[in-house]
Amino acid sequence: MKAAAFEYVRATSLPDALRELSGAKPISGSQSMGPMLNLRLARPGRVVDVSRIADLRSVSEAGEYVRIGASVTHAEIEDGKHALLRHPFMQHVAGGIAYRAIRNRGTIGGSLAHADPAADWPLALSALDARLELSKAGGTRQVRASEFMLGAFTTLLEDGEIITAVLMPKLGPTLRWGYYKLCRKTGEFAHASAAAAFDARTGLARIVLGALDGPPGALDDLARQIAQRGPDAATTDALMQAVTNAMPNADAIDRQMHTAALERCLAQAFGVSNAHPV
Repeated sequence: MKAAAFEYVRATSLPDALRELSGAKPISGSQSMGPMLNLRLARPGRVVDVSRIADLRSVSEAGEYVRIGASVTHAEIEDGKHALLRHPFMQHVAGGIAYRAIRNRGTIGGSLAHADPAADWPLALSALDARLELSKAGGTRQVRASEFMLGAFTTLLEDGEIITAVLMPKLGPTLRWGYYKLCRKTGEFAHASAAAAFDARTGLARIVLGALDGPPGALDDLARQIAQRGPDAATTDALMQAVTNAMPNADAIDRQMHTAALERCLAQAFGVSNAHPV
């Protein structure tokens, strides 16, 4: 199937794009919007190509954050093209997204805006407590990555508004992190996933489950216990209880898969596992 007819506009600057976006859909790498157009799940009258806007392709320091332009590709992060993004956590997450052909074109902003519950960046950036910069013709605002996704394929974005950048806290050598997902085959969307980030220097302590029915679910109580007591707090019972609390309506198999992803994520973060294999 091919897309329904639409008007195509290539924006050359961010102000130019924002003027065109009312009632339109932005497109950059086209790895999310492209299939939706071809399946006619999306039928915009106008598509605005933002892939060549320099501001959306840049990476820079912004105080205590690294500002990542929304059109930076997964492959650029995976390959460490930008010095400020050369951290094992970011490169590990980016390198596990789909296939290399997808990573060459797909963008960090596009993944977030698409808001697939099984996608990698909504989960990873929620674990880091990152911020998103949202812009439209009337101005710019910031929201927490953990609050951006309202449900499956549903976000805080308003008409004419796009993600222009991700504001990621600077990652240092003191960060302990884990990221694990269960897939039936390489390149497939996850059926269960978990991300963890602990940094005693900054006070960051977050554990988040992904591949749920809606947005990623934060396991705040478990993260607090581990931050206070160390990995000894990650017992089998504690993990299973945290997953059950986050997924009260899930069946036993789904909870078991998420518990397994969580256990392996924490083992990656701390180099040990105090939970029995699940």
